[in-house]
This record gives sequence, C-alpha cells and structure tokens, in this order.
Amino acid sequence: MSRTSRVAIESFDDRAGAGVRAAALRIGIAIVAAVAAWSTFGGAHHAAAQTAVAAPDNATARRYGVGWTCNRGYRRVGSNCEAVVVPPNAYLSASGDDWECERLYREREGGCEAVAVPANAYAEDRSYGRGWRCDQGYREQGETCVAVQVPANAFAVDSSFDKGWRCERGFRDSGDGCEPVVVPANALLDVSGQRWSCNRGYVHDGDTCVRVEVPANAYLNSAGTGWRCERGFRNDGRSCTALEVPSNAHIDYSGNDWECDAHHRRTEESCTLEPPR
Repeated sequence: MSRTSRVAIESFDDRAGAGVRAAALRIGIAIVAAVAAWSTFGGAHHAAAQTAVAAPDNATARRYGVGWTCNRGYRRVGSNCEAVVVPPNAYLSASGDDWECERLYREREGGCEAVAVPANAYAEDRSYGRGWRCDQGYREQGETCVAVQVPANAFAVDSSFDKGWRCERGFRDSGDGCEPVVVPANALLDVSGQRWSCNRGYVHDGDTCVRVEVPANAYLNSAGTGWRCERGFRNDGRSCTALEVPSNAHIDYSGNDWECDAHHRRTEESCTLEPPR
C-alpha cells in the first residue's frame, strides 16, 4: 500500500472516530436530561401524593402550595376536621366553619334563644344587644319600653341615641326641659338652632355683639370679624398708614409693603443698584 493511501485511510478513521464520539456524547446528554426530568416529575408527583395523603378526613388538599383545608361544615381542631354542631334555630355561617342564630334569635350559652320583644318595641336584626329597640316615643327601662315624657318646646326622637326628645330650634336643653335661646342684637341663631353667632361686621363681647371698627383706608376681612388695610397702606395696629415707596421700588403682591425693582437690593428703607457680576 502506498504512503498516500495509508494517510487517506488514517484520516478517514480519525473522522469516523470523532463522529462516533460526538454521537455518544449527544446520547449521554439526552439520557442525563431525561433522568433529571423524570426525577423532577417524580419528586413533584411524590410531594403531591404526600400532600394528598396528609389531608385528614373531611378535608381537601389545597390546589396550590401545600397543606389542606376543612370542607364546609367542618372546622379545624388540631390536625383533624371536626363537624360543626349547629344548634336549633341556627345556620352555618358564610365561612362554613361556624354557626349564627336565625333572625329573632340571639346566641346564649352555646345555643340560640328566642328574642322576647316587649310592648312598644320592634325586633332588631343584630348580633349584639337585646335584639330589640323601643318605638319612637318610648325608651328602654330594664326589659320594657316606657313612654317618653316630652317637655314643652321639644319633640320625640329615637330613644336609642338620645333621651327620647330634643329641643326645638330656638331652645336649648336645660336637663329636664327646654329653655329659650336669648339672641342679642346684631346676632342670629346658628345651624344647630341652640346657639347664636354675631352678624358679619360684629364680634362677640360677652353676651352681646359689638361692631367691628374699621379705620380709614381699610375694609372688613373675609370672615367679617376684623379688618385689613387697602392696597398701598400698612397696618400699624390701630389704623392704616400710606406706604412710602422709595425710588427703584414698587408695591409687592400683598399690597401692604414694597419691594425693590429687578437688579436692586433693599438696604433699610431704600433700594440700591446691585453691582455687575
């Protein structure tokens, strides 16, 4: 065999060996990936199986994550689910793991007893309190409803939130009755109807309303209880004095003081030109 032929055959053998090795490597990688996938699937399946097995009777494994919850009509007690015992005149709560009394019944000592509604009252659908409320014009007294004695210049109201009556507008509660509200001159009843406030331009002074004295060059403030100086004047405590605006200045936004023009600096009561930078 010539030298050229031997070289050609050796080169072919090298290429064939490399191809076989590459194929074997690919097969090995595929086998490893398959084993890993099977391990993952098998582990997850095993964990799910363990979760399912861990759920006690009358419980359901959670769809996501691990753990379990009791079925409706059961409550969790330790690692088990025990049936909720619903007493007579009761029903399962919305959560399904407790019970509530039916209307006109209230919970007492682990059961539901009928609400005894006295005369001049009506049943109230509440989970607390007596389960009833007195009619308007009556108030609670023990387990009964007694008539409210409405004094002069008053009217009956719901007694659950009050003494059973309130004073009419223009009268104030004096304890057992209603006394008139004395409104002084230059005043009027406020929104409550049991107090008064001064008209605009007047202020409280004891039990009277006195006029707000507005000095010259001033006007009533927005509340009507004081005054402000007009634009171009300054408040000196009792009156309004005209502003003395120096050269290179102007009245500021408040209207009651002045500020220097652009490129000027305030120095005491004058404005000086700022030096160039």
